[in-house]
Amino acid sequence: MNGRREALGRRFARLVTRIVVARPGLWPFFRRPLRAEFERLAPVWAGVITPERLAPFRAALDRLERDPATVLDLGTGTGTGARLAAERFPRAEVVGVDLAPAMIEQARSLLPSELGERVRFEVADASELPFADGAFDLVLLLNMIPFFGELGRVTAPGGVLLFSAVSGPDTPIWTPPETLRARLGPLGFDDFDELAVGEGTALLARRSKPE
Repeated sequence: MNGRREALGRRFARLVTRIVVARPGLWPFFRRPLRAEFERLAPVWAGVITPERLAPFRAALDRLERDPATVLDLGTGTGTGARLAAERFPRAEVVGVDLAPAMIEQARSLLPSELGERVRFEVADASELPFADGAFDLVLLLNMIPFFGELGRVTAPGGVLLFSAVSGPDTPIWTPPETLRARLGPLGFDDFDELAVGEGTALLARRSKPE
């Protein structure tokens, strides 16, 4: 029964991702059931994203030309991406947000005390973020649905988006790179870098600064 439920959950996440990327106005119809699914998964989620599955995410961080001062981890789950970014960039202020309160509770409980002054976690909807325009130098999406309007709004000029999928196209929440390029280009992201490590993939999208 658990295996069947997990399979149905993966199929549902894939369906929601496909629909919302194509028609973001439909997100309110899926918000509550998707949040409920991740509330259910919160107690075990930290064990799902194992270190070896994060190889493309780490490799993408290593390709950044400059250290960010501000980092946003969207769909942070139990905070894995936020913690890795804080460790990789020791001067950065990092905030992780997730739709599921139970995930945020887990993320806070797993945060090492030495990162407590620079990392915080908040419950928030990625389709309507409580942050100022251009607030972040680096925005992370690890297995996360992209809401392109908000990504364009909160990313600073010269900022970078990092998309990573732990199982590449087999990841339930996955957006094809050609879709990312097509949707981000009109928002000022004109420098793209794709990579694959093991089973996973990552894409960096850099935004030009105005002349």
